Amino acid sequence: MTSIIPDRGISVLPAVPSQYRQIFLRQRPDGIPQPEHFGIRTVPMPELSEGQFLVRNHYLSVDPAMRGWVSAVGNYSTPVPLGAVMPSYASGEIVLSHHPDYEVGSRVMGMLGWQEFAVCNGSEIKRRIQDKDEPLSLSLGILGLNGFTAYFGLIDIGAPKDGDVVVVSTAAGAVGSAVGQIAKIKGCRVIGIAGGAEKVRWCKDIGFDDAVDYKRAGFSSQLAALCPNGVNVFFDNTCGAISDAVMPLLANGASVVVCGTASVSSWTPWPMGPRVERHLLVKRARMQGFLAMDYEHRYNEAVICLKNWLYKGRLKHREDILDGLEGAPGSIRDLYRGDNAGKRLIRLVA
Repeated sequence: MTSIIPDRGISVLPAVPSQYRQIFLRQRPDGIPQPEHFGIRTVPMPELSEGQFLVRNHYLSVDPAMRGWVSAVGNYSTPVPLGAVMPSYASGEIVLSHHPDYEVGSRVMGMLGWQEFAVCNGSEIKRRIQDKDEPLSLSLGILGLNGFTAYFGLIDIGAPKDGDVVVVSTAAGAVGSAVGQIAKIKGCRVIGIAGGAEKVRWCKDIGFDDAVDYKRAGFSSQLAALCPNGVNVFFDNTCGAISDAVMPLLANGASVVVCGTASVSSWTPWPMGPRVERHLLVKRARMQGFLAMDYEHRYNEAVICLKNWLYKGRLKHREDILDGLEGAPGSIRDLYRGDNAGKRLIRLVA
């Protein structure tokens, strides 16, 4: 578990080098991206134009959604072109600026890419980090996209009520663990679904009422026994067999929040599974997908609530940090193998 330790910062900004490194998409993956699908290159540092500023990235994010970004299959975003810098959320410090609204020394988070430096015009920035005591890594995890996904997905889409039973898949992950803890704050009974005994223990350690291991025999019956009166909110990060086990347990008026499809390795051809329509019909339930990006205009609202809960000890989180740009190419693959314990980050500045 990560403690809240203020960044010490630097008193003198580092000299800007004449060149820097980037991770680019070398090949189009079919399914989960592997290390060989990416390359590392060194590029010259460009001259800044008026209205631009330069960010030195301290942390790069690794997110499950990246699999969809590089896929050739239609997605909510245009596929990353071959040869392009791998898009990612990143956080860092402005070291040069020709932009009146972005001062040198300011700390920002945004879509800055898997690279050591990013030339920006402001459109890439999703959040300015005003609190000097906030570690930059948090802006990519519990106070970033993962926290925003949990907050808006549960509260706006799931809309749980006090006393509801909330079931969360990939419950030990950066999003799932936040969902479960927020549901507890809202007065719900929370059941986590995770893979492996250690992850099940983690769910219980952070306050889940119970958790089940989907890798063990009898998973479906164990889950059903924990939800004798049904499931009011299902926060689904996986789809597939895990979701199939939850659907028969939906209570009348239940909400299913579709956040991710991690269990499906490829969507070509489109996989077909059990039909869910009958469950939704007879239970008068609803199923809705969402993207946290749709809530950018409310990110500050989420930051205020999440930071309050975090600093009061009501939200716990873990970070899984790899040092150096070289750790990036294999990090998405490792995420889908479940090798991480907490929010996966690439650290570029110690």
